[in-house]
Amino acid sequence: MFSIFVFYLAVGLILVFVLWGIISPEHLAASADQAFAFTINGFGWFYLLAAFGFLIFSLYLAFSKYGNIRLGKDDERPEYSNLTWFAMLFSAGMGIGLIFWGVAEPLFHYMEPPMGLKGETVKSAQMAMRYAFFHWGLHPWAIYSVIALSLAYFQFRKGFPGLISSTFYPLLGERVNGLTGKMIDILAIIATVFGVATSLGLGTLQINGGINEVFGIPVEIRTQLLIIVIVTLLYMTSALTGINRGIKTLSNINITIAVFLLVFVLLLGPTVFILDTFTLTLGGYLQYIIEMSLSLTPFSRRTWIGNWTLFYWAWWIAWAPFVGTFIARISKGRTIKEFVLGVLLVPSLFSCIWFSVFGGMALHVEMFQGVDLAAAVQTDVTSALFLALNQLPLSMFVSIIAIILIITFFITSADSATFVLGMFSLKGTLNPSNRIKLVWGVLQSSIAAVLLLSGGLDGLKTASIVAALPFAFIMVLMCVSLRKALEAESKLLH
Repeated sequence: MFSIFVFYLAVGLILVFVLWGIISPEHLAASADQAFAFTINGFGWFYLLAAFGFLIFSLYLAFSKYGNIRLGKDDERPEYSNLTWFAMLFSAGMGIGLIFWGVAEPLFHYMEPPMGLKGETVKSAQMAMRYAFFHWGLHPWAIYSVIALSLAYFQFRKGFPGLISSTFYPLLGERVNGLTGKMIDILAIIATVFGVATSLGLGTLQINGGINEVFGIPVEIRTQLLIIVIVTLLYMTSALTGINRGIKTLSNINITIAVFLLVFVLLLGPTVFILDTFTLTLGGYLQYIIEMSLSLTPFSRRTWIGNWTLFYWAWWIAWAPFVGTFIARISKGRTIKEFVLGVLLVPSLFSCIWFSVFGGMALHVEMFQGVDLAAAVQTDVTSALFLALNQLPLSMFVSIIAIILIITFFITSADSATFVLGMFSLKGTLNPSNRIKLVWGVLQSSIAAVLLLSGGLDGLKTASIVAALPFAFIMVLMCVSLRKALEAESKLLH
């Protein structure tokens, strides 16, 4: 039987938010703006240090004496092949975001680069691609890696329930089973719901933008709410079939369509320019990664870092309980070194290739083909991908493929999230009941709808940043707890 306290208190808090957004969306938007300003101004430094620290900690664990410890019993081996494993963790961890921002983000940075640089220059184009790599590369996957590794270790090697609170046993002892542990799990649920709702909202906006470009269906809130209803029915159908049917199958479909779209644009777009862009940007990213990781603007008071980097770090942290739990669930039997390097390097490389292909193609169109793509994207960011695809042969065909990919990523992310929220609500069980998954599925979509009603894209970004703050502190302590547990095991082994 699930934990009555955790489930009902979390559901109650989220319902209050939903009702607030329905009754007074303007008041919700104003309050969210205040919370956003407080979080960015007061804790921006903490987000930067935490994200960079998670990356250092992950690499340390991979190459330390703990690297050969297996996430499970010593004789256990992985349940899924490497290809299926990569497909599932990538679909859950990035999905909609890559599709949404792959074209739009480099164009935004090209027009309005960081650090007060002049826009629409060669330098701003280089900086645009470098920051796209930075925002979607090693740091987000390090955030996921830390929490997934902690959960997998305590669940599969130590036999604890698959709950965030279980990872604190070395620090809290039996208090993880009391009120303190329950509050940790409630914070994890709230961060997850808002993080996933942000992605569902982004996916809804882009589906609307895509069908507007292809079929002329207007971009408006009524259309977006209808999209949410339809896709909710689809992902709940998938969620009710279980992880080895719905999520596994859809993840493999996702990666297949994504690779097809990637190769299509690479071959029919400016191929040499894209490859040159990838090489140049990868070198710049690795060269300046520490500087970018710790960049703030206290003297100039510019807001670029808050609107972009801090939003992304908060978004990844808000997603971390969900993605981390899901990655832990599919990573049983792998060693710590294998796990960290797999989670960090393969998806990061794919993300960098994705931005090189789509962002590079968009910048080429903007800079050398005389098409003012950036201005159009600033007017309607949801149309960015489709406006870029219109510059290629077979644009109608490939745009429809892109819409299908967005929908399948939407379904996979929401499907995975209902599974994870069900685990949190059923004391970490690996097979949550359909009834609980149904409740969480409806609540996720309701939050996405409320955020769209109260603030659109700005509302989605604000929700992620604010909801992530308390969980960021929890993740720092989780690293301390994991390190303590690994050291204790190391002493026993030697």
